[in-house]
Amino acid sequence: MHLTNGVGIETVETRRQRQRFIRLPWRIYADDPCWIPPLVHAQEELLNFRPHPFYERSRCRSFLAVRGGRDVGRITAIVNEGHIDRYHEPLGFFGFFECDDDEEAAAALFDAARSWLRGQGMKAVRGPTNPSLNYECGLLVEGFDTPPFFMMTHSRPWYGRLCEACGLRPIETLYAFWGKTSMLASLDTKLAVMVEGVIERFGVTVRPLDRRRFDDEVRMFLDIYNSSLAGTWGFVPLTPAEVTHMAKSLKHLIVPELALVAEVDGRPVGTAFCLLDYNPRIKAIDGRLFPFGFLRLLWNKRGIKRMRAISTNVVPEFQAWGVGLVLMAALVQPVLDWGMEEAEFSWVLDSNHLSKRTLQRGGAVITKRYHIYQGDA
Repeated sequence: MHLTNGVGIETVETRRQRQRFIRLPWRIYADDPCWIPPLVHAQEELLNFRPHPFYERSRCRSFLAVRGGRDVGRITAIVNEGHIDRYHEPLGFFGFFECDDDEEAAAALFDAARSWLRGQGMKAVRGPTNPSLNYECGLLVEGFDTPPFFMMTHSRPWYGRLCEACGLRPIETLYAFWGKTSMLASLDTKLAVMVEGVIERFGVTVRPLDRRRFDDEVRMFLDIYNSSLAGTWGFVPLTPAEVTHMAKSLKHLIVPELALVAEVDGRPVGTAFCLLDYNPRIKAIDGRLFPFGFLRLLWNKRGIKRMRAISTNVVPEFQAWGVGLVLMAALVQPVLDWGMEEAEFSWVLDSNHLSKRTLQRGGAVITKRYHIYQGDA
């Protein structure tokens, strides 16, 4: 381990080092009531400590920063071959970044990540992505006073300063919009005439996810997700293996009433996908599903009154038809029937002007802002 300014960097290789890497956030956020621990098993997969289909073609290297015998930071450098194939640019990524308010430790971590990425032929670095935009991503820069919703990131307030001190600059901004679900009723009224026009003109029908064909339906949702986001900034489609793995991971978390399918002539052309906010329960089980945490996580889902609206996706040839509005209107009654009280719409790209305007017209407010950073490798 080479020491610079009293900071040593370890390459994470052994089982013990992996455990230290995973456990570090528990110390860094010990006095932060808004932090939600990760689900440990899922985190191990996303770090390639356990097999995950993302790494069937991509690779990563993780590092720990140590000062005075104490772990003070961590980072993972990622080569996303899907991004390179799609955009033809030698761009690497960083993720899973956590650090004390220690500029020297942060600099040592980013130096290690950049050095490894340069050795892989990368010329620039972007992040955080954990490990890609299809999973948790973005560094929280505003909205530290409330807990994140399910599968959204949380950060310490100094992380943005550390990134910028290491030569990284914001390249994209993501927003989380929040609202009381009671606003959906008024949104339905405002859009009723437009929605009825779309339904009558194009014959759009909406149905919930079919429990009897659950696996096939989730794969269909993810296939529409892939095709609908083809033109989105930085997007890389999920591979078939990732689709299968994600479908399996979400199987027990999805509530069919909150996952809707829009069809035209029997063909699925759009989806609206919401998940309950499991985060308070994840905090209660301290991120551990085994041996009995998963039972506490999934028990009495009806008792959860907060949800995250993750995406409304429409295949490209139908995106100008207003199918997204039909899906939003169709969500109103299931959400009210559930007794949902709050919803977060996340994340929304700063460049997605249509979604931002629609949410703001409906009464949603921006509660959190995230940056994606980029710099030279």
